[in-house]
Parts: sequence; C-alpha cells; structure tokens
Amino acid sequence: MNTTGTPGTWKLGDLTVNRLGFGAMRLTGTAPFDRGVPRGREQSIGVLRRAVELGVNHIDTAAFYFSATRSANELINRALAPYPEDLVITTKVWPGRDPSGAWWWAAPGQLRGQVEENLRQLGRDHLDVVNLRVPPSRRAAPIGEHFGALAELRDAGLIRHLGVSHVTSAQLAEARAIAPVVCVQNPYGVGAAKESRALLRLCGELRIAFVPFFAIAGPGREAGPGPSDSATVCAVARAHGASPAQVRLAWTLQQGAHVLAIPGTSDPDHLAENMAAGSLRLSDVEMERLTSLRAADA
Repeated sequence: MNTTGTPGTWKLGDLTVNRLGFGAMRLTGTAPFDRGVPRGREQSIGVLRRAVELGVNHIDTAAFYFSATRSANELINRALAPYPEDLVITTKVWPGRDPSGAWWWAAPGQLRGQVEENLRQLGRDHLDVVNLRVPPSRRAAPIGEHFGALAELRDAGLIRHLGVSHVTSAQLAEARAIAPVVCVQNPYGVGAAKESRALLRLCGELRIAFVPFFAIAGPGREAGPGPSDSATVCAVARAHGASPAQVRLAWTLQQGAHVLAIPGTSDPDHLAENMAAGSLRLSDVEMERLTSLRAADA
C-alpha cells in the first residue's frame, strides 16, 4: 500500500485530536444494537486498548449504543479508565432507548437526564463534547430549543463543548447563534450529494470539524458495507494494494484538514486495517474519479 505519513490533527474547541478516531457503535457485536452476534467482552476491551495504543485519542459513542448484553459506554469505561489525559470522548443525545431497546426522542427538559446517563456510564465528571443528534423527521425544523438546553448544561459545567449531528446548514447557523459549535457529525462518504459537500466546505470555512459517519458503510448504514463495492473504488484499491474500505477512509480524510474519521469495529484485524488507511494517499486523479461517483454508483 502506498503511504505518505499520518493524517495529522485538528481541534475540537481547545481539545486537539488525531484526525483518525474510533466509533463505538459496533463495539457491542458484529452489528450495532441487537442486530448482530455479540462480541466477547474481552475482545471489545482489547480493541479499545489497542486503538489507543495505535494513536486514537478521539472516541465517538452514545448511551444508546447497547445490546442485550453489552454497553459501548461501559466497555469504554472498563477498558480505558482512568482515562489518558489527551483522550477526547464525544457522545450524542436527543435519541434514547429504554431498557428494552425501544427508541424514544427526548424533549428539551429530558436532555439533562441523557447527559447524566452518559456521565454515569463513562465515569466522568463532565463530557468533552456532546452532539445534538437531530431526528430525521426534524431535518427542516428548528433545533434551537434543544440546543439551548444543551448550552445551559455547558454553562453548568456538565459539558465542555457542543456539536450538532445530522443537520442542515440552516440548523448549523441556528445553533451557532446560541452557542459555539466545535463539530458537525453528518453521514458522508464516496457518492455524497452536492448539499453534503457544500456543508463540508462551509465547516472548513468556519474552522469547525466535520466528522462523517457511515464513511465506509455508505448507503448500507448500520448494516455495514454491501458484499460488493464500486468498480471504481475496487480499481483504486488494487492500484494501492489496499482494501475498498481503506480507500473510502483515505478519500474521506483527504476531503480537508478539518475532516475527522471515526470508523468503528469490534474486530482487531479490522481495527489494524482502518488505522493503516490513515497513511494511504490517493492521487488527485483518483480523488476526482471517486468524487465524481454518484450515490447510486458508489
């Protein structure tokens, strides 16, 4: 695989993170929530510890990342506490799941309870970054009341920095009028729509971190990537002696210095592969070929 160094760092407010981080959604099993086969507890703990050894200091998680037998937050606590001083843990609120796994969405006054749930599970006195994860049904609706509630928790010292997730540019502007925003976490990958690319560029202009999720999975989302990949992606992968997943991660990181990647896995081999993608460098021609793919072809 052709490599030329590491992807560097970016700041979430006053917190410096390596641009290649780790997403905790798949820690609980082969698929998130209760959709897959549970991973051995010690294997997931080992993956977390190995990720930190390999340079990860940005972990993305949520209290609703749990299955019948595993909780991502509690695995993180077990594996990494007492936490390294430079480790930044980002979580998200607004969605929630009750003990049976049923989904619900918090009212503004319920966000404090969700924040406190994350604090308890992670064993922290404050949360480094909390993203307001906007429901799909609210993509065109105001978010100010919910974001304002998080801003109050920030002022109270429970949260250090705020971000937003699954938002439009208008919702980002609405949030920034209330309190500083350090990151935008939206679905983004090869084949991304023009509107998504425009928001990524806007974040760069504003010096806000853009944190794509489903960068590898693409339209497969929580189910993961499909059994076959785009011919273009596969051709680029062959040219570098890399996997399609590594090419997708490398393409993501080359979207801008403000772009952070958070690939997740509970498999140690996949972890090693994902981390190696941080040093894969694609040519300008390869980047253009991949960027020109439509979502249906990606």
